[in-house]
Amino acid sequence: MSPFVLHLEATTQYERIEDVLSFVAEDASGSFGIQPGHARFVTVLEFGLASFRTADAGWRYVAAPGAVLRFARNELHLATRRYVCGADYERIRDALRQQLRAEEDALREIRLSLRRLEESMLRRLWQLARGEGRVA
Repeated sequence: MSPFVLHLEATTQYERIEDVLSFVAEDASGSFGIQPGHARFVTVLEFGLASFRTADAGWRYVAAPGAVLRFARNELHLATRRYVCGADYERIRDALRQQLRAEEDALREIRLSLRRLEESMLRRLWQLARGEGRVA
């Protein structure tokens, strides 16, 4: 079996990786692997770490905050907002942790903003109900 091509596609970066022998990742149904000649396949990857093996470089890792994965005609396309790719597992794992922390912080800020907006709206509705304000 001939190896397949992996396309890592993000908003600001792109890599084409030749001679991929296997790819391992996780979607909502669990962990799975893809080898050359795999049937057409589309799935959405979970936030996390995927790995792939090439004929010459051994195992490499890809950290992504979720992605769409498509395999067809012996080419695998991984499309995501951003990714970090390399052979150093520790560095990629740390990058994934930083991404997760940044996403959690952003989500916390959004929740806080929504809570403040909701409180402001409720306060304004209460004032209108008491006749303290005018509806424009």
